[in-house]
Amino acid sequence: MSARATTRRRQLGATMRKLRARAGMTLEEAGSLVGVSKATVSRYETQEGPIKWPIVEALCREYRATDAERKAVVELAKGVKRQGWWNSIADSIPESMNLLLTLEDEAVREDHFNCLYIPGLLQTRAYTEAVQYASEMRLPPEEIERLVDIRMRRQEILDRPRPPHVWAILDESVIRRVVGSRQVMRAQLERLLEANESRHITLQVLPFARGAHSAAMGSFVIIGGPEPSLDVVYLDTHVGSLFMEQDEELDRYRLAFDYLRAQALDMAASSALIERVHEEL
Repeated sequence: MSARATTRRRQLGATMRKLRARAGMTLEEAGSLVGVSKATVSRYETQEGPIKWPIVEALCREYRATDAERKAVVELAKGVKRQGWWNSIADSIPESMNLLLTLEDEAVREDHFNCLYIPGLLQTRAYTEAVQYASEMRLPPEEIERLVDIRMRRQEILDRPRPPHVWAILDESVIRRVVGSRQVMRAQLERLLEANESRHITLQVLPFARGAHSAAMGSFVIIGGPEPSLDVVYLDTHVGSLFMEQDEELDRYRLAFDYLRAQALDMAASSALIERVHEEL
């Protein structure tokens, strides 16, 4: 996925391509069915130029999209010009962060597996600062402060009237790794215990005792859109951010997440383990 496509327009284009491919139609066939040119259908799929939502709806009907899929895609088409809170800083942040913020703004759920750090949506400010200062990229303090501010602002999606459901599975090493200081880590663990009481957050710990598991590939996030066809896998690697949306990629990570939550402790046992680690600090 190109990190340059940073708006709902990207999601719309990707979804229209998927629906047409699923229907087994060419660009020309799709266009003739709704009275538009092949070039127009292509433009809708490649995120170029203006769009008209009635055409999007007509195409969805010809593609035999489900009612839920059609409604979700039409809502995307109607909202492609809406800008997020980060628009004023878009030129000063990496394109990958811009895309992440866009996807998160539309998310109805986020499935996290973390084997190094606490998920960004659940970090305390002091923990986030410690992670930033530990980076091999020696950024000036004012830049670190700006990045921390952005992460804290990201967390506001959890305060919405209808927040995304966050399901986080943490490797035991995550809660035992002392980031910043013991005091910082104690406060962070308290934040996790508080989060696990929220009806919009499910938190599990994958203990060392489980041994080898299905996510040897490392940490990942499945960002869930209004429909499964809008899901995206996000990987934050040492060489940069990766976004994956192909069906086979999504299926692989969905299956891995299913195995992980089956292997992890339940919510009550996870909170009990976090409390024990908190007491040991």
